[in-house]
Amino acid sequence: VSLEAGILQPLRMEQFYSAPAADTVVQQLLPILEAAPFPEPPDPKTCSPQEYLEYYIFPVLLPGMAELLHRAKEEKCFERKRTKFIACDFLTEWLYNKNPRRKDDSFTEFFSIPFVNDWLKDHPRPPIPLSLLLSEEEASIVIQSFWRGYRVRCDSEIQELRQWQKQLREDKNILKRVKEFWTKQEAK
Repeated sequence: VSLEAGILQPLRMEQFYSAPAADTVVQQLLPILEAAPFPEPPDPKTCSPQEYLEYYIFPVLLPGMAELLHRAKEEKCFERKRTKFIACDFLTEWLYNKNPRRKDDSFTEFFSIPFVNDWLKDHPRPPIPLSLLLSEEEASIVIQSFWRGYRVRCDSEIQELRQWQKQLREDKNILKRVKEFWTKQEAK
C-alpha cells in the first residue's frame, strides 16, 4: 500500500522484486510519511484505522520490509527454492530492536527476545536440515569427499582388500571368539 496525498494506494508488486526497486519505493514513501500529514500525533485510541496505519505502523514497518528484502537478496532467497533464511524471524527481530520504546537498549538476538523464548519453549522448532546450514563451499567439499571415497571403494585392488578382510573375519570367527572371551570372564 502506498501513501499519496494521505490516501492509501496499492503498490505494484514489481516494485518489490528487486532490492533497488524496494529502495526507491521506501525512499519515495519515507518523505511522505515523515512529512506527517497530521500537525500533531493523532490519539491512537480514537483515530481512524487509516490515520493509525499512516502515523504509527508504516513509518516503522516500511523500512523493516526494505531491510528484509535486502537480507533476502543477500541470502539468495530469490535464486533458490529453500534457504535457511526465515523472513518472519528477521522481521520480528528487526521490529523488536527498532521499537521506539527500546531505543536505549542494546541489540537483542531473535532467540533472546523474551516472548520468542517463551513461545519456543511451548512450540519447539524442528532442527534446520544440514543441507541448508552448509555454505556452497562446505557442501561441495562434503559431496566431493563422498564421491572420492566411492570411487576409491570401487577400485579393484580395494575391493580385493575388502574381500580379504571379510574372509579373515569369517575364518577367525571374531564374534564367536569375543563371545567365548566374555563367557570365560563372567565365569571367573
